[in-house]
Amino acid sequence: MNKKILEVHNLSVNYGKEAILNNLSFTVNEHEVLTILGPNGAGKSTLFKALLSIIPYSGSIEWHTKNIGYLPAQETIIRQNLPPLTVKDFFFLKTISLEIIKQNLHDVGLSDSLLQQQFATLSTGQFQRMMLAWVLVDNPSVLLLDEPTSGIDIGGEETVYSLLHHLWQKRNLTILLITHNISIVWKHATNVLCLNKKLLCYGTPEQTLNTEVLKKIYGTEVSLYEHRHPSFE
Repeated sequence: MNKKILEVHNLSVNYGKEAILNNLSFTVNEHEVLTILGPNGAGKSTLFKALLSIIPYSGSIEWHTKNIGYLPAQETIIRQNLPPLTVKDFFFLKTISLEIIKQNLHDVGLSDSLLQQQFATLSTGQFQRMMLAWVLVDNPSVLLLDEPTSGIDIGGEETVYSLLHHLWQKRNLTILLITHNISIVWKHATNVLCLNKKLLCYGTPEQTLNTEVLKKIYGTEVSLYEHRHPSFE
């Protein structure tokens, strides 16, 4: 039996009188890839902030690990008007060795030469990989990733998800992933949570995803094509 790493019971979040999340309950097992689907404003990022106790909530959240890495949505990370900081300087804000920094940069497909580059001049793809390496240097057992391919073109998006799949296997990670890309669910998810302020579905993609469920989530007809990643077979 798989060990539970997260248990959530009757989770609700309100901003003033507005209910953002309403009575969510679900569990996540070790080495699971849980994708969270939902339209804009569904409460997906709010869910992550509640899971990390960044915002107040009601209900119960129980983590069975303290080693959690979080990569917020890129648009929330401001890179403008930064001091002249190199990637090396940025990583040295943590108490880690240069060897560990280089190893984690290599693990996300980045060269050592990036260390001397100004933090604010990185491309979108380089920046996302660098931030992933930043999270990985702490050797987390769980990763919370909020739209990790936001602003990246389609080819780069596929590369990032393939990289995450490799890291999931290599480091025996548990991953919670917010995405709008339904194809990613079929390719990389072991479970899916469908959210629009309340829980609309929870389970394996095969068990839960169908046209009717997607219509409830997005409010319109959505074509559904299964494309299961062969390495999950």
